[in-house]
Amino acid sequence: MTDQNQVKEFHWLMNMIQTIDVGLVVIDSTYAIQVWNGFMANHSGRAPHDVIGGNLFDLFDSIPETWFRNKADSVFLLKNRAFTTWEQRPYLFRFKNYRPITGTAEFMYQNITLIPLLSSDGTVKHIGIIIYDVTDMAVGKSQLQEVNGQLESLSRTDRLTQLNNRGYWEECLESEHQRAMRTGAPCTLIMFDIDHFKPVNDTYGHQAGDEVIRATARMLLESKRAIDIAGRYGGEEFVIILIDTDIKGAAVFAERLRRKIAASTVQYENVEITWTISLGLAECSEHIRSHCDWIECSDQALYQAKHGGRNQSCRYVPGDAPKR
Repeated sequence: MTDQNQVKEFHWLMNMIQTIDVGLVVIDSTYAIQVWNGFMANHSGRAPHDVIGGNLFDLFDSIPETWFRNKADSVFLLKNRAFTTWEQRPYLFRFKNYRPITGTAEFMYQNITLIPLLSSDGTVKHIGIIIYDVTDMAVGKSQLQEVNGQLESLSRTDRLTQLNNRGYWEECLESEHQRAMRTGAPCTLIMFDIDHFKPVNDTYGHQAGDEVIRATARMLLESKRAIDIAGRYGGEEFVIILIDTDIKGAAVFAERLRRKIAASTVQYENVEITWTISLGLAECSEHIRSHCDWIECSDQALYQAKHGGRNQSCRYVPGDAPKR
């Protein structure tokens, strides 16, 4: 090949390096930058003459030095490529995202490849870093995951109250029953309903009744802990699974919730509506053979509370009638 052809080939190669739509950086074993292509200059705002010869970590202090050195050292030593994806680490160089389609992303998501560059003596004294802009793919996947999460949440949520629907909380109850049987950890199920709810609907209308149901659900959510599972049984009936809570602790919770609801009002079309609840408590025990039995025990205690005058809670005692 003539010198003229070699110059042309080198010119084409350099032109390709400068215009290719991926980032290309070459560093030596001291982490000094040797090559900085157009992609990197455009997105960093730093021209090649500003960075070539400078230390990578001094120039870009957002790069986690320990992590990157561990990654690069294996490439220098083993002469093998190394990779990292945006899901492992969103970016290596913190570049702002200017793409119109994925404008919601603050920064450019990147996939990174580290390539060993062999010298004539077979050693690796330089590493090539290739930076791929994968913002479109990353944002698309993140949005899909968000949508799937929303759909999953909707599939287990009661629309009126935003509590867990019956299908979901029953699955949770079954799991908690199995856990209690396996570990002996305490867990109590409370079922409760709104006293004299039919007259509320008959007197003020179903929309007023819906407001009462929503207010009850809101106070239930405000009263429970993050680990507890609250749900709607149906109509004006609700449940809450109190994790790691025995019957005594559940009774304290039930009384606090009962008092809170009894002291509340709902304003509907210039009318103040007050209401109360009755509650049935059942702690999981060896006498309860399934989650369905557990529901039945709590329901028996609730029936006792209703039969005994309402606005109260009753406990289910294994082998005995439910008692207050």
